[in-house]
Amino acid sequence: MTVHNLMRLTEPEVEVTPAGLFEAPRAIADDFTERAARVAAVAVLHAEEVDRDGRFPIEAITAAKALGLMGLLAPRSLGGEGASLSEVSEICYTLGRACASTAMIYAMHQVKAACVVRHGVGSAWHEAFIRRMVRDQLLLASSTTEGAGGGNVRSSEAPIERDGGHIHLERAASVISYGVEADAVVTTARRAADATASDQVLTVFLRSDYTLERTLSWDTLGMRGTCSAGFTLRATGEAAQILPAPYETIHAESMVPTAHILWSSVWAGIAAAAVDKARRYLRKAAKSGAGELPPSAPYFTRANASLRAMRALISTSIDRYHAIAHDPEALSAFDFQSEINLLKVDSSELAVSAVTSALRCGGLSSYRNDSDVSIGRHLRDILAAPIMINNDRILANVAASALLTEVPATVRG
Repeated sequence: MTVHNLMRLTEPEVEVTPAGLFEAPRAIADDFTERAARVAAVAVLHAEEVDRDGRFPIEAITAAKALGLMGLLAPRSLGGEGASLSEVSEICYTLGRACASTAMIYAMHQVKAACVVRHGVGSAWHEAFIRRMVRDQLLLASSTTEGAGGGNVRSSEAPIERDGGHIHLERAASVISYGVEADAVVTTARRAADATASDQVLTVFLRSDYTLERTLSWDTLGMRGTCSAGFTLRATGEAAQILPAPYETIHAESMVPTAHILWSSVWAGIAAAAVDKARRYLRKAAKSGAGELPPSAPYFTRANASLRAMRALISTSIDRYHAIAHDPEALSAFDFQSEINLLKVDSSELAVSAVTSALRCGGLSSYRNDSDVSIGRHLRDILAAPIMINNDRILANVAASALLTEVPATVRG
């Protein structure tokens, strides 16, 4: 699909333009907004089919590549556009309103891109990879969950094995989203066979470096198009492909902040799509009821309130991240790590609340799958939000650390 063909696409039936989630820090954000809207126009046309068939949203991702949206975070010196996390989050929000699977794939790609860009600059191999990622619009997959450890991304079972300047890795990856369709995979691993489970590295493998043997299928309620199957990953490469920084550093400075901000932006987009359908339902009901709103109208207010709270949380977290982005000590500090982890918990719960309230607003019309205000797909997709890196795990980890701090004595302190 060419850029010229994308330009000629008609407007989709579902509104997919962004709703000003954040202030854009630069004028070029207008260009990002326009390009994101074009991809969303493609995504929304295929969203129902992607969900029904549980297939990769090839049309939307091809459109994103054609419009150069994959390498936005790379610095201009390496061929990218030097986009901010705020700008990428807006794209995730826009795509989330159109197709949740497309949006989540794009968000997960950008999380890996952010890790490689922040921690790979200065490494010859990774700088060359970043240039190629931008030039060829590579799609990066993530492999951070493994075996019995499941969602504990700070523990790895499989080690990097070294043979001179070469490395080998074989890991039981319980989930690699869109693994078959990716152009490269960015994976955690134990630093060496004699290293502890938490002594991890992050390594980039090109598609030609690895094979995938499917071990688990992906037949789920929602987020079906992410194709998050399980695989045995077998990879061989050069030692230079290991990012120089320990994963502990990457996790705190890049992985957690970008993942939780961009995932939350996707969930906000899904919630916005549901709220928009509830709004459409109320307008139709008011028109047929001589201007009188139905008894379910208060649920629209609840849904809208949850969405507003989400947007405020995400906006605050983005501002905080940008303010300390160049301060590794501040990024690793307990207060920021606690805040960014709780963003994931709070935004996922608010998103579920917004979508379920929108469903109750529309009643049977929204419950039906054959209605133009159906919220079935949005509900199934958003139910994944509290499960991705399970909220209970995050709350338990934060609680253990919070025992060492005092409860604030003032409202703004």
